[in-house]
Amino acid sequence: MGLLIQGGHVIDPINGIDGRKNIYIDNKGFVVGIGRAPKGFKKTRTLDVRGQIVCPGLVDIRARLREPGLEYKATIESETQAAVAGGITSLCCPPDTNPPIDTPAMAQMIQQRAWRFGMAFIYPVGALTRGLKGDLLSDMAALDESGCVAFSNALQPITDTRVMRRAMEYAASFDLTVLLHSEDPWLHGDGCMHEGEVSTRLGLPGIPEAAEIVGVARDLALVEHTGVRAHFCQLSSARAVAMIAEAQKRKLPVTADVTAHHLHLTDQDVGSFNTQCHVLPPLRSLSDRNALRRALKSGVISAVCSDHQPHEPDAKLAPFSRAEPGISGLETLLPLTLKLVEDGMITLADAVALVTSRPAAILGVDAGHLGVGATADVCVFDPDAEWILSADDMISRGRNSPFLGWHLRGRVTHTLVGGKIVFSRSPSD
Repeated sequence: MGLLIQGGHVIDPINGIDGRKNIYIDNKGFVVGIGRAPKGFKKTRTLDVRGQIVCPGLVDIRARLREPGLEYKATIESETQAAVAGGITSLCCPPDTNPPIDTPAMAQMIQQRAWRFGMAFIYPVGALTRGLKGDLLSDMAALDESGCVAFSNALQPITDTRVMRRAMEYAASFDLTVLLHSEDPWLHGDGCMHEGEVSTRLGLPGIPEAAEIVGVARDLALVEHTGVRAHFCQLSSARAVAMIAEAQKRKLPVTADVTAHHLHLTDQDVGSFNTQCHVLPPLRSLSDRNALRRALKSGVISAVCSDHQPHEPDAKLAPFSRAEPGISGLETLLPLTLKLVEDGMITLADAVALVTSRPAAILGVDAGHLGVGATADVCVFDPDAEWILSADDMISRGRNSPFLGWHLRGRVTHTLVGGKIVFSRSPSD
């Protein structure tokens, strides 16, 4: 008994698969064969996906689901449904929920809620400090045992460098991964967009690149001192990327990611106070955007994430400086990454790796591959499907996206979690 996914072009970077093959999934939800049916396999259902790409389910390294604490914006149920509509089968929830993920009970509650709905699997990220207050360390060992895959203080800065050092030492002693949002809070100040020509023209307080550069420099020094495995989140500036590249050449255990929107937008897109482009870190210059793209191609940046932050409509109606930052990005993660292929920046196999196997490797989780014995988390998409992003068609409760009205190419047709089809649409939809 089992499911046959037939006729698709399978791309699995970890196992070096890039060609037309069938995939065989047993009734327990595991991959039991690729290319050739295993002995004794009996199919009960066939999914014909000729002309489509079959790849591992996407792994999103950062997505805020708003539950608990901000259920009026979105819920775990609504956002995991949006995730599978975008081909995402695994995602990380940052610790800045309300209350924060600083106790095993909170980590377990979030996972149990995800299991209840049976959509995308949620990996909680534990808080580095209690209550994200930046002073007392959390019990990282207990959080690790409760399912946390990494540790972060989210967007709350740890201004006391000694506390950050102790946090890294604690994490290193238990071989835990630290996710860093590196920024100097004093240089950030009350800024709301990139400091440059556009911010000056609009009269908006700017956030200089130096805020990120100084933050990355401090954290790299502490990584070198402590030996902790560190991942730098959502880099936005060319200079910060160069610093990460230099650290990697010196064999420091560091990786980095970038958000999909930073690869396509710049501060020029803020235009006349477009609050949909209010994000943190801010959209920076064209030269910064191009540097981020080159870093993807060279491997300095090893993952693309959505940094999903759904908002209710009113959150974006305030003046730019007071509008809430963030983009609803689960449903555009794949097509925006595929657009880099269309632009000639990377290959299709590299694009798949950036949203599957590479983020899984950063987190140290068993996901992002389709080897025999792997859990059958699968994304099937039509690479040639052209569609327009419309607020009415979005599944996320948050419709806040600067990509509304964009013509996109590449659309998910089926998503499987544990061998079960949890999302499907006709290629013509």
